[in-house]
Amino acid sequence: MKQFFKNTYLNPRFFIALGLFTLAFMVAFVYGNLLSSIQLLFYLFVLALLVDFILLFLSKGKFEGNRIVPDKLSNGDENPISIKITNRYLFKATLKLIDEIPFQFQKRDFEYQSKLEKGETKTYEYTLRPTERGTYSFGAINAFASSPLGLLSRKFQFDNAAEVPVYPSFLQLRKYDLMAFSNRLFEYGLKKIRRIGHTMEFEQIKEYVRGDDIRNINWKATAKHNQLMVNQYQDEKSQPIYSVIDKGRVMQMPFNHLSLLDYAINATLVISNIAIKKQDKAGMFSFNTKVENRVVADRRSAQMNLILETLYNLDTEFLESDFSRLYIDVKRNLNQRSLLLLYTNFETMDALHRQLPYLQAIAKHHLLVVIFFENTELEEFITKKAKNVHQIFEQTIAEKFIYEKKLIVNELRKHGIQTLLTKPEELTVNTINKYLEIKARGLL
Repeated sequence: MKQFFKNTYLNPRFFIALGLFTLAFMVAFVYGNLLSSIQLLFYLFVLALLVDFILLFLSKGKFEGNRIVPDKLSNGDENPISIKITNRYLFKATLKLIDEIPFQFQKRDFEYQSKLEKGETKTYEYTLRPTERGTYSFGAINAFASSPLGLLSRKFQFDNAAEVPVYPSFLQLRKYDLMAFSNRLFEYGLKKIRRIGHTMEFEQIKEYVRGDDIRNINWKATAKHNQLMVNQYQDEKSQPIYSVIDKGRVMQMPFNHLSLLDYAINATLVISNIAIKKQDKAGMFSFNTKVENRVVADRRSAQMNLILETLYNLDTEFLESDFSRLYIDVKRNLNQRSLLLLYTNFETMDALHRQLPYLQAIAKHHLLVVIFFENTELEEFITKKAKNVHQIFEQTIAEKFIYEKKLIVNELRKHGIQTLLTKPEELTVNTINKYLEIKARGLL
């Protein structure tokens, strides 16, 4: 009996009926001839309440349900979650569904309401967008069943608790994987790069077709086959591509609920996958006061899983990053010329000038691409109409910071360092584009 009462809930219809009866008995106190009729209706109400209880608790019917959750969630993406509920009652039942989703999402108004026919199964789908890596805990599924009378509800709780890890954005990995190897690059904002000359890795001799570079005609093969033959070249393979992630305090800035570090992590995962698919070697490491989380560049089958697991545990620190330590480590451990995609952030020219000597030293032996971020919130702020002198002053300061970012780009390029200034949400696309540009131009 205790279990019955624990799972019994009173519906709004019950309280409405009880309020009407209270009002009716007050009226009957004045008009005594109505009392017997009101009492009869009240007894019918109690009888209906009893019938409702029997239908929900004493019959063999019940609700059955389970939650379908992916093995892991993708950080920064909409992840589909579904719940299946089956009505085993012998009547059409009303369902109120409440799922105990992880506390990180702070959703306190999650609720579904619908009706299920006898024996019907319905699937309820929703999406969750995590913005932090780590373990997320789902609680139980709470389903409240009501009969057609609608006076009471019976609570069913399905202990479908689960802990799901949130990994860097592997959904983006699949999306951009298709993009980089299809002919639909323009739909994603990528541009084709005109090849300047070609790399010197020979692939094959083939018949000349219109559009081939006449400078590649192989005259010996042409004389032998009595038709034009050309040498075909391909991009050099097995070149080391390293993603270098700054874990200092500058990467803690949040944009659209994701930190700059998380944007860099998602981009690293995607660019590593594309590099491996293009027969290059992908690796990574991070740095702050020391260099760690190292994955040596390779293109073996398990490389992507190793990079994914390494990225999962990355987190920012509060100290300013030591670029001298980065330079020493690169000089000691990277003997082959490599493409270094350095994800960091510079807000002022002073911050750049402190690190510029180390960046120049790295760029002497490797192809260094410094990737840092536009402050999109400042750009939105300066587009708003100023209402007073104070706001004009603030917008002027904001424009100064935006202009200083452009000066940083020019300063790096002046010293021969490849640079990419991008909005955080466009980081992955622009990084892919930069990589394809470098490969097409044979810069590495």
